[in-house]
Parts: sequence; C-alpha cells; structure tokens
Amino acid sequence: MNNKVFNFLKNFSYTLSSNLMSFIVSTLVTLIVPKLIGIEEYGYWQLYLFYSSYLGFLHFGWVDGIYLRYGGEEYDNLDRKLFFSQFTMLLLSQLLIGVILLVLTVLFVSNIDKKFIFKTIAFVLVLVNIRTMLLYILQATNRIKEYARITMLDRVLYIVLVISFLLIGIKDYKLMIAADLIGKLISLLYAMYCCKSIVFNKLSVFYLSINETVANINVGIKLMFSNIASMLIIGIVRFGIERTWDVTTFGKVSLTLSISNMTMLFINALGIIMYPMLRRTSKDKLSVIYTTTRDFLMIILLGVLVMYYPLKTMLSVWLPQYTESLMFMSLVFPSFIYEGKMSLLLNTYYKALREEKKILKINLISLLLSLILTIVSMKILRNLNLAVINIVILYAVRSVLAESYLIRKLGITAQKDIMLELLLTIVFITSGWYINSWLTVIIYMLSYLVYIIVKRNDIKNLSNFVRNIIRE
Repeated sequence: MNNKVFNFLKNFSYTLSSNLMSFIVSTLVTLIVPKLIGIEEYGYWQLYLFYSSYLGFLHFGWVDGIYLRYGGEEYDNLDRKLFFSQFTMLLLSQLLIGVILLVLTVLFVSNIDKKFIFKTIAFVLVLVNIRTMLLYILQATNRIKEYARITMLDRVLYIVLVISFLLIGIKDYKLMIAADLIGKLISLLYAMYCCKSIVFNKLSVFYLSINETVANINVGIKLMFSNIASMLIIGIVRFGIERTWDVTTFGKVSLTLSISNMTMLFINALGIIMYPMLRRTSKDKLSVIYTTTRDFLMIILLGVLVMYYPLKTMLSVWLPQYTESLMFMSLVFPSFIYEGKMSLLLNTYYKALREEKKILKINLISLLLSLILTIVSMKILRNLNLAVINIVILYAVRSVLAESYLIRKLGITAQKDIMLELLLTIVFITSGWYINSWLTVIIYMLSYLVYIIVKRNDIKNLSNFVRNIIRE
C-alpha cells in the first residue's frame, strides 16, 4: 500500500473515530434525552442548539479566510508571530461581541427561558469561535490526529455530564446547556495546548496585523455568507415552524431532523481530510476523484434509506410521546443524501477550486426559494406537512444546482445519476408516507436493486480504481 493511501486511511481513522464518538453522543442525546425530559424542556434545548449553530458567523469570515488561504500548508511553516497576533485580535473581537449580545439580551428579551439561552450564547460564542480558528488551522495543515482528539474530548465530556445529570434525577435543560459549555471550554483549552506555539507568545511579539485580517475576511466572508445562506435555507423553515406553531412542535420536528442528520457524522469524517488533500492534488486528477467518490458515496447513502422503517418502528416504541411526529421521518429522512453530497463533495470541491462566489450565489437562490416556500406553507396554508417536506425539496434543489455547475467545470457528466437519485427519493417518500408498513421496505429495496443493476458498470469501475490505487 502506497504512502498516500496509508496516510489517507490513517487520517480517516482519526476523523472516523472522532465522528463515531460524536455519532454515539448524538444517538444517546437524540434517543435518551427526549425520553427523560418533558417535550417543552426538549424544545428549549433544541432552541439553544438552533441559535448557537449560527454563532460561527460572528467572526465575519475571518476564520474561514484562514482556512481557505492556508489550506494545504505545513504547520511548521506558519508564521508564529502573525498567527499569534491574529489569535489575540480574534479573541478580543469575540469578547466585545459577547458583551454587546449580553447587554442586548438584558434590555430586550423578556421571556425567562429565552433570556437564559441568549445569555449563555453570549458566552459560548467566544469559546466556539476561538476554538474554530484553532481547529481550522489544524485541519488546514493536515494535523488531523489533534483535530480529532479535540472534537472527541468535547463530546465525551458533554455526554458524561448529561448522563450523570439524568441518572441523579436532574432533568433541567439548563444543566444540559451547562454540560455543553463545559465540554467546549475544556476542549478549547486542549486546542490551545495543541497550538501552543501560536497561542502562547510574549505580548511583545503582538502587532496589529490589519492587512492580514482584511485579507482573511475578504476571502472568508464570501464563504461565511455562503454558509449563512446554507444554514438559513433550513433555518427559515425551522424558525417559521417555531413561530407559526409552538416550541413543542419545533422540538418534535427537530427530533426527526436530528435522526436524519446522524448519518452526516460519517460523511463529515471524510470531508475533513478531503480539503487539504484536494488542495495538494493536481487539477487533472480532480475529475476522476470526483466521479469515484461520488459513486461510492451515493451507493452507500441511498442504501441507508432501507433502514428507515425498522428505525422508525423502534423509535415509536422507545419514544411513544413522539409517535405522531415520527411520521415526518418519511418526509425528511432522505435529506441527508443531498446534504451529505453537498458537505462531502460539492462544498469541498468548490473550496478547493476557490469558487466561493459561485456557491454563495447558489445558496442565495436556494435561500430565496426557502423564504417563498415558508411563506406559502406556513403563513398562507398553515400546513405543517408541507412545511416539513420543504426541507428535503430545498436540500435537493440546492444539490442539483451546485452539482450541475461543478460537473460542467470538471468536464464530466452525471445527469443520469442525478435523475436516478431524485426518482429513488420520490419512491421512498411516497411509499413511506402513504403505505407506512413493512411493504415500504420491500418497495424501496426493489427500487434500490434496480438502481444497483443500472449502476453495475460504474460499480465495477469503482472497484478496479480502488484496487489500482492500493497497488501503486
């Protein structure tokens, strides 16, 4: 086995173990927490997670710019004085934003629970954004082992504390938020240790690296706006559900999304190591890597849909109070297929090709569509079923738009594959919603078998490609 394959598998094992731990934590939280705490408490917990997911945008693309500009560099070659100055300036800026958010919360938020959530977010934004900078530096310079350890430490501490609280009878969502904060704080301290040559320096070496900051923000803000638009595509739908109905309904829908998104952890493990690898790969090989990775990914993701009905049946027994909301699983479960392709392949390639403007444009188009569909389904029709199915529609539209441009740029064709995936998704949603029995599994398995037969030559080529790489 050649060194490139060995290093890839080694880095993948690190990220996979880290994401596997995140998967276990996510599974436990998704399955155990709603079982033991009230539906309203769970709704506020989901509200905290929802709002805190947008904190990464309060560095205004600064960290994204570092990731894009230095992706593929060696850690030892980084300018220590420059990065120490950048770290210090970012820390001060986040502290200032945190104080402003805290003051605004005290002045304008009246609901006691929401006031607590926003006060907590004012603190956690500093932890998250500073840690993100360090994680991005490690990821961009291919120090995947340390990256994985930091991520794993955060999740292990979090789940140990959550389970401990639940075992001693504490079922307050506020303490669950405290557990999340502690995990982030300890993992930040470890991240600082891993990057100690950057973080810990004499103040005398600090200087106002304004030009570097402007350069990073100028590059990263396009990606940041793209990420904001990406998150708001579904965020608008979720926000609309919370506003049109209530926090309980929001929590129920969020549960089905959490179950669907658990599959994303494996995909993210691959995406983390692909970006620095692609930045170091010659452009003439990008098309082959894309086609091969795409075939491998989609065969697995479409196969995972077979697990839907058995999983739904078990969850209905385990969480009887959520039985009604689990019906939405048939509508949103396929969303991980399109989000997975977007996260692993499309976004990674757009970053490697430095096409931030194009992906921003695609996300803004999808965001506009999200706003229109949300107004129609919630404000005009007040139809929750339609609101939920909008999620998978929006993911699919964005994925098709992004891939259509990318395959033209790479000079490859994938239109047939895109159509097959859309057809399988429609078969899955239709059978899952209208039949709702084990017949759903049979119908989808037969459809998936037809897909495999159609793709048999591509699967054979994929197998030969992998064998040739291993032998080199």
